[in-house]
Amino acid sequence: MRGFRWPPPPDSGPRTWGPGPGGPRTGRPALPEPETELVTTPHGVRLERLVTGTGDPVTVFAHGLGNGIATTRPFGSGVNGRKVFFQFRGHGRSEAPDGPWDYLDLARDLRAIADLGGASRAFGASLGAGALCRLLVESPERFDKLVFFLPAVLDEPRGPLARERVTDLLEAVESGDASAVADIVTLELPPAVRNTPAGWAYLRQRLDQLLRDGLADGLATLTDQTPLRQIGDLTAVTAPALVIGCAGDDLHPVEVAERLAVALPQATLHVYDRPGVLWSERADLRDRISGFLNE
Repeated sequence: MRGFRWPPPPDSGPRTWGPGPGGPRTGRPALPEPETELVTTPHGVRLERLVTGTGDPVTVFAHGLGNGIATTRPFGSGVNGRKVFFQFRGHGRSEAPDGPWDYLDLARDLRAIADLGGASRAFGASLGAGALCRLLVESPERFDKLVFFLPAVLDEPRGPLARERVTDLLEAVESGDASAVADIVTLELPPAVRNTPAGWAYLRQRLDQLLRDGLADGLATLTDQTPLRQIGDLTAVTAPALVIGCAGDDLHPVEVAERLAVALPQATLHVYDRPGVLWSERADLRDRISGFLNE
């Protein structure tokens, strides 16, 4: 039976179990990681940052739990102006101050990076979407445009699957066992992609970053928390917003995206019909985000 395995074949593979083509197939390698910088924020936490592009407007991009700059950059590929990517506390080279942490801490990280970069627009994916919601409660007029990709939590805690996935990832990274980390990261890929050159390239990039930089234990408590006390706290946000959800995504229930779109007075909702849109709907997703932000 064919299937995923680790470690990868040395010649770029993939090679599969059982009968079938076994020769090397070259895939497009992951882009080399650009040089980032550590910046000191007003609240005393040094965060890793990458700035690309030129001119105005400026958009800040906030990543999901356990992810970072590399996985967020594709969302800005068609966006005009400068783009500011960063790593939340406990991710990458960013500092991990003593915990426990909550969404207010993440909102402070996001606000600091946005202020330092002069960002007038914001994109948040999953955890980053929650941090963006928390920031908007305090400063509903902070941004001119907003994009929420696969929001995972609003005013109700995430379910046991999210807690289990985060716990497993933290334990695997802490162990330093590449095979264990690969088993968890592979779940981020649609089954059809897992044993392809593109899937291997993504997996290698994620493993390189996670095993090099690690993840802070303080992230474990975030799955039991919510960014909002009540969803009505967002009614003062008048900026145009694009909310993107996905049917069938257990970690990012489509109902969360629907509720967020209803709560935001100037929101447009788009729901994809299956998970894995970064792989199956990449061009449409890129055009949808850039089209909204570039209008």
